[in-house]
Formats: sequence, structure tokens, C-alpha cells
Amino acid sequence: MPGVYRFLLSWRWAAITLVGLLLIPTMIRLGFWQLHRHEARVARNALIGRNLTAAPVAFDSLSTPGWAVPTGQTWRAVTAVGSYDAAHEFVIRGRTEPGGSSIGYFVVTPLKLADGKGEVLVNRGWVESGSDATSYPTVPAPPSGRVTVTGRLRADETTASSGIRDRGGLPDRQFKLINSGQQAKATGAPLLGGYLELASSVPAAGATPRCCPSRSTPTSARTWRTRCSGGCSPHWSRSGWWCWPAGRRRRSRPSAPRPARTANSSTPEGTRRRGRAGRGRVDGRFGLVHSVGSTALPARSPPRSDP
Repeated sequence: MPGVYRFLLSWRWAAITLVGLLLIPTMIRLGFWQLHRHEARVARNALIGRNLTAAPVAFDSLSTPGWAVPTGQTWRAVTAVGSYDAAHEFVIRGRTEPGGSSIGYFVVTPLKLADGKGEVLVNRGWVESGSDATSYPTVPAPPSGRVTVTGRLRADETTASSGIRDRGGLPDRQFKLINSGQQAKATGAPLLGGYLELASSVPAAGATPRCCPSRSTPTSARTWRTRCSGGCSPHWSRSGWWCWPAGRRRRSRPSAPRPARTANSSTPEGTRRRGRAGRGRVDGRFGLVHSVGSTALPARSPPRSDP
């Protein structure tokens, strides 16, 4: 092997090559991971679009006590008719307001169904935190009498699905998760599985908690066609970002060896160097810099001859 390529046999180059070969399948796998995330996002948007634009159905026609909401029914538009049970109202700690700038509480009030089939947990919206972390916040009272509520069917929250750690020792009527099974054990009420995220109420109440608008609520049919068709999500660019290093071809050709310097080659005539005022050619006889495209100062004054 020629001497100029002998560095390819060094242990350093062998280690670099081995690391590169190991990273190629890793990068490709990460790229496909981003593509799968894009597909999951498109499928979720399509599911939300179908369920929110479908005609509302009665909550108790889908749910029963202990029922687990399937993925295909999540975000389904539902209605319920009954009266609120304010005595068993509670709040959910550490929730973000619809604008996303403050932390407060979700207000959850059970609704006793008029047909006697059980009770439904209704997330009435968001309120600000109290004066301290232990006091119960100021909550507008729910409307009295018979009401008809319309909202979105949501699955019971768990630590696995929400990532929120459910810990005990909280103040009275304060919880971390909205879970019908947990509340049924605590109160003994026949709560239907899942809960209703309130969107509207008839008759309309006065002062109410701030509703939780779905960030995926379609504003028009065109909006949902764009979201559900996939579009150009950030996962596409991230996929290319991971796959690009694997397909990139690095140039490993060594550069030509530099010529050896001699004693008289410290400032050879015709060589170029970057001066303070620009690039120029150095005259080896007098050390003058001849400017190329800009004005340059002399490197040093020419020698004088004694009279």
C-alpha cells in the first residue's frame, strides 16, 4: 500500500469505521420510528374527525358501570340528560387552562341521569388555583334542575395512559386523575365508565368554569381533510434527519502531501497569504504586499542604502 494511504491501517481509522457501520442501522431504525409516529398521528386525527363530526348519541347507550372506553369511541360526541350532584363534586389538581399559561383545577361533577341508568362524570371545565395548595378553589355552582349536556366521550385516566402519578394524601375532594372506577369505590355511586368533557349545556348556566375546547376540534370540512390526509408533519423532516447521516457518503480520500520547506522558502516569491487588509501576493525581495482587489499596507519598509 502506498505510504500516503498507510494511515488507513491505524487503529483510529478502524475504530471510526466500526462506529460508522454500527450507527447506520441505528439511524435507519430511528428514521422509520419517526415515520410510524407520523402514521399514528394521521390515524388519530382521522379518528377524532370522524367521531366529532358524527351525530351525538346518548352517553348511556354506549357506557355501562365499569365499561372501558375503546379507542374507536374516544372523542365521540355524546349527550346526557339529568341533574347535577353538587354534593359529590371534586377537582383534579395540576391541570393547564385552555390557553396553556396557568395551572389550576378541572371541576368534575357527577350527573344523575334522568332515566335512572346511573351517573356520569362531567368535566365542567377549568378554574384557577386557590390561595394555597391545600385549600379548595372557588368553583361556580352547577345549574340546578334538569339539564341537557353535550360533550366528548373520554376514557378514564390512568397513570399509564396519562403519565400522571396518582398519589394519595391529597386534601379532601382533590384528586390527580379523572377515573370513574376510583370514584365509584369512594362514593358507591353507579358511575358509568368513562366521562363526558363538557362542550355545551341547555339551559345555559351563568358563571361556569372555563370549558376545555378540544384542540383538534375541526373548524371546517377542509380543515379536517387537510389534517386527516397527513399533510407535512414535523415527523417527515425528523425522519430525513435521522436517515441522512446513514446515506451520506463521506470523502475519505487523503490530500496530497505538502512539499517540504527549505531554508530559503520562508517567504517564497509568488506565494499568497492573508494580510490585515486583504489577500495579496508577497514580494520576497522587499516584503511588500501587492493588493488583490483591496488596498493593503506594506509588510515592512524597503531597506535603505547608506550614503
